[in-house]
Amino acid sequence: MTAFRGLDTVSGEVLKAAALVERVGWLATLVETMAAGVVGGHWSRAELAVLASGVARSGGRLPSNAWMALRTLGWSAAVPAGLYVPDRVRRVAEEQAGRVLRSAEWRAALVDAVLETWPAGGDPMKRGMEEWAALRAACPQGTAVPASVFRSRTRQVARFLAAYRRLPAGLCELEAAPGGGRQVVLAAADKQLATLARCEDDPARYAVLTVRLPVCPAPRTRCDWHPVRIRFRLPPTIDNAAALHAPTLRLRQGRLRLDLAHTTVVPKTRRDGHGRAVAFDYGLNTLLTGGSLTLTGGIQPAVLTDGQPVFLRANGVLAKADRLRILAEHLWTKAAHLETLLGGRRALGLHPDPAIVTKLAVVRTEHSRVSRRRRRLNAEIAKAAARFMVDHARAARASVIYLEDLRDMEFRGKGRTLNSRLSSSVRGQIVADVRHQAARHGIAVVIVPARGTSKYCPRCLTAFRHHAAPDNTRPGWKWATCPHPDCGYSADRDVAAWQRIGARGLQHQHLTVLDRASGTYVIRRTVQELDQPVQHPKPTHPDRTKSGPTRDRPVPRQRRRVPAPPGTPAAAPAAAGQGGKRPAGRQPQPPTHRNQRRGGRQAPHTMSTPNRHRPCGARLGAGFHLHTHATPITQRPRRDPRLVSDLGEHSATSRKT
Repeated sequence: MTAFRGLDTVSGEVLKAAALVERVGWLATLVETMAAGVVGGHWSRAELAVLASGVARSGGRLPSNAWMALRTLGWSAAVPAGLYVPDRVRRVAEEQAGRVLRSAEWRAALVDAVLETWPAGGDPMKRGMEEWAALRAACPQGTAVPASVFRSRTRQVARFLAAYRRLPAGLCELEAAPGGGRQVVLAAADKQLATLARCEDDPARYAVLTVRLPVCPAPRTRCDWHPVRIRFRLPPTIDNAAALHAPTLRLRQGRLRLDLAHTTVVPKTRRDGHGRAVAFDYGLNTLLTGGSLTLTGGIQPAVLTDGQPVFLRANGVLAKADRLRILAEHLWTKAAHLETLLGGRRALGLHPDPAIVTKLAVVRTEHSRVSRRRRRLNAEIAKAAARFMVDHARAARASVIYLEDLRDMEFRGKGRTLNSRLSSSVRGQIVADVRHQAARHGIAVVIVPARGTSKYCPRCLTAFRHHAAPDNTRPGWKWATCPHPDCGYSADRDVAAWQRIGARGLQHQHLTVLDRASGTYVIRRTVQELDQPVQHPKPTHPDRTKSGPTRDRPVPRQRRRVPAPPGTPAAAPAAAGQGGKRPAGRQPQPPTHRNQRRGGRQAPHTMSTPNRHRPCGARLGAGFHLHTHATPITQRPRRDPRLVSDLGEHSATSRKT
């Protein structure tokens, strides 16, 4: 949400958007400074391990709140000299610092595992099976870590090795201490700093936040902190009965943003016992391809599907995101080149060139703008994809959504461009958004292993042959054909993949576990015996394919409703010599087979109907529809208007040449 104005309850001053952003900015600066001091003062591998152990120096258990854990260890935030900062603001700074330090422990353990299993003489990017097993065994919960994470950390260590000719001691040497983050987490404070309640006038649409803000950049006394009442609009996604929690204040593009958390009573999701499901497969051009599946009962349950997919095509938006990515990379390369030029002048003891400094500032500003556009566009793509999946699950009356695990997806040997395009996609954000939206309706979201989902046929589990297109047998990745003589299944690669994803999820429900770190249901391993083919039931509608001559007998209740033409037995009761009368229309034409253009036998203002039904009506000259006919324009002799006067007579005025 965005806040546009506030009210200083002490002075009675109405704070507009600029003044409100200024005061919140002063508070965020104080919090960021104190949090960065705590993080930088305890950025070591030993202290990270102490905080992550959950045990205090006295042997007791550390509190779950980050700020209380830091105070138990004696890592309190220091207030800048000469300033007065309330203790609740110190809590906020310590909470942010504790969260940063706790999150760094997992990265530190990952780097330690990479350094411990670093190959002595071989290429670290080309580990063998035994080396990969040793790496995963050295990392805590290494079996659940994607391979792409290990490879990215290996590249980071390799760059350090190339620069300093030695391996780093750990994460704290490999990376600098992170900052505190320019935000204010009000959840760590109590009512003495901030209170939140619904607006009395319109509780369904508005809420009021009262928070103590400084009136100057450097508050010296308690009087420099005034309570400010901020009234903001609630989004329509928050129900009237939802409980509101303390928000997080952020400054984005000169506006005050409030990240408001709320609690709503929703049906509880379950990890197994599902009989109806929907599954989706990610694509590079077609964002999502999916459909519904049903699990039958019995001793050996089977998975049924109608094989009718649904697609989410966002080609224009994805193309725009790709253009923004290319532009951001171009600006980043230009900024790096300008920094190299400035570094060379510094190495020679020269002053920086003012023109280069100005140009570098402009390039960095433009790069930040493009980055904001990319983040905003990716967020909209993720929300639209999540809404599409949840709406389809509700329409199909499904209780679970199965997605594939593509955290470590890379196209090896295809270059950095395609890898950058894949890594810039919003698969992780889509999963987070669909979990949030599906939880409101009691729909579970389960992540399924993606290995082999696009490789095998969903009907017979035979290895596919991939082609570039249905009518093109050249090797490709878009189209899949089953080589089994009794199957012959042919479909789009993504259409076959979502069926395998849904079948694997329904058949491995008892292996679903809850990932405590992300709160997502995950199927970590698969059993080969449980991977059964997907059954496609035969269509119930009658087969209308003509396999023989038409029966020579009248059809009841389907007689001709217009008079018969002359000379037919049906016209005998009519007057002699007259016969039946044909409906109004043009004179009948003899049927001919003309494929592309009409002949000269037609009248100038008519176009004949094709003598048989053909799907390519536009090629036959029938317009947008097979039985929609356009009237041709009659070509008339064109007269020169300069030779005709207004009265229609030829002008006798001569022209000079």
